[in-house]
Amino acid sequence: MSLRALVRGLAAVAAAGTAALGLTAPTAHASTPVPYVALGDSYSAGSGILPLDPAASLLCARSTANYPHVIAARTGDQLTDATCGGAETKDFAGSQYPGVAPQLDALSGSTELVTMTIGGNDSNTFIDAILACGSAGVVTLGFGDPCRTLYGSSFDDTIDSSTYPALVGALRAVRAKAPNARVAILGYPWILPATADPSCFAKMPIASGDVPYLRDLQTHLNSAVRRAAAATGATYVDLSAASEGHDACRPAGTRWIEPVLFGTNFVPVHPNALGESRMADRTMAALGL
Repeated sequence: MSLRALVRGLAAVAAAGTAALGLTAPTAHASTPVPYVALGDSYSAGSGILPLDPAASLLCARSTANYPHVIAARTGDQLTDATCGGAETKDFAGSQYPGVAPQLDALSGSTELVTMTIGGNDSNTFIDAILACGSAGVVTLGFGDPCRTLYGSSFDDTIDSSTYPALVGALRAVRAKAPNARVAILGYPWILPATADPSCFAKMPIASGDVPYLRDLQTHLNSAVRRAAAATGATYVDLSAASEGHDACRPAGTRWIEPVLFGTNFVPVHPNALGESRMADRTMAALGL
């Protein structure tokens, strides 16, 4: 049993006893904050959301409103935030930018909690797909499925051949560096709705036939993340149901993801502060925090 579980158990017993006596018990907290390390890419870093984290390289565009900071603020855990925008799985073991340490360097045998989103940048697969389909959508004025026609299964094939094994390797490396930690890896919240919304083309210039194509691609990426978590004993945080109806086509205040155009973040197609907060909600629920 961990220290946190023990303290919570004692607190519950004490609360029950004092309730029976008609007394009010003070809230109990663990005497030592849990060492918590956040790893991952821009969806973990909250890239595009102000204020920026002064402890991070400007190249990482890390926000103090990202979901790791939200979790740490709610739990009182001792956060070491190693997230960095644009990170790939290779940046766990290598330096992403000059002066930015490999993310695995933040881990140790004393780490008790690790969270991350990673994999979306590997081989530039998902980013390339968004850019390619956006460009194709502009050319066809939103009609047809030019991206599917051009690229077919190539993006999915790369996820299977490169991204999935890289995810498994990264999660195993995390386990080796932090053998005592609970590890959670998040899926990516929906960027697009399940079917095309013509009113969204001005914000997300994706051709109508390519909207389900990209949605299926994101489903495939999240499936690879889920399978990698299962293969390595990590907790998979499924955001598919929770983020439904909160894609980039929704109005401000409802959407979790900002669109390519007319959004509020300085990095488009990334979570806004609401999205990061909801990602924190789902992570805490999945881990029982």
